[in-house]
Amino acid sequence: MSLIRKKIFLIPFLLFFILLAGTIGYMYLEEMQFLDALYMTVITLATVGFREVKDLSEIGKIFTIILILSGFGIFTYALTVGARIIIEGEIKEVFKKRKMEKRLENFSEHYIVCGYGRMGSIIVKELLVYNLPLVIIEKNKSNLPENEGIVYIEGDATSDDVLKKAGVQRAKALITVLPSDAENLYVVLSARALNENLFIVARAVEKEAEAKLIRAGANRVVSPYLIGGLRIAHTVLRPTVVDFLEFATSADYLEIQIEEVEVLKGSPLIGKTIAQSGLGKDLEVIIVGIKRADGKMKFNPTSQTIIKEGDTLIVLGKTDKLIMLEKIAQGK
Repeated sequence: MSLIRKKIFLIPFLLFFILLAGTIGYMYLEEMQFLDALYMTVITLATVGFREVKDLSEIGKIFTIILILSGFGIFTYALTVGARIIIEGEIKEVFKKRKMEKRLENFSEHYIVCGYGRMGSIIVKELLVYNLPLVIIEKNKSNLPENEGIVYIEGDATSDDVLKKAGVQRAKALITVLPSDAENLYVVLSARALNENLFIVARAVEKEAEAKLIRAGANRVVSPYLIGGLRIAHTVLRPTVVDFLEFATSADYLEIQIEEVEVLKGSPLIGKTIAQSGLGKDLEVIIVGIKRADGKMKFNPTSQTIIKEGDTLIVLGKTDKLIMLEKIAQGK
């Protein structure tokens, strides 16, 4: 338990102790009833100057002096600690925000997640596994992450100023999973206007919203209810297939992964067939699909399929081998 928490618990204990000690003292020294003794203790500690229950004896007066001094000390301590906690908390929050703003200034090619509810927190958890730079935008203070290593902005993601503060002009991708389709639509419109090259993924609550989000500028639209329903059905119909896909795509299982690797100019893979590239033999990876530069998708390519510049290879393999493949595909 931290020192501040100990002090917070200590203050009410001291207040209760001084009330109890005063009440018992008056009951014993002045032979007062419980309520009268408690009343005397409260007016003495509060220094309100109401009339005394009875004239005090000499020992009672001495006890009252001690009680006033003790109570004054405890109340002073309580006020000092309370003010210190408030001031330190505010100062800490100010420095925390400045630290995040400074980190944001150095961000580029980062990911922006709008909304940190149940779905947003899962998305962030998955991205953090890959150590990707990300910024969270969340307007509900109670939903903000407690992890100080995560950069976040408390604000409305539909605001252009908030998106600019998150560095949307320099970002690589934006994911918006706000509660309503209207909010997500507004975010997509604003983000696309601020960065025409941004890759945008939006959540659609209603089926009818998907086309609107695409027209607004979203690159991909995901309907959680549709995906969830299909996942449940496939879990019943094809449980082993679902287990394999979960194993290959979840960040919880990093030994084997499905990844997409873009073949850039200068890569030694360009112009070679899959067999000639030696990817299967040397890196033990399996190419399950190729997305051509024109957007056409080729599933289950043969060993004689030629790899071209701009291709995106969809590959299955061990994580360390996939990292090696990515470097080869980038010509490094």
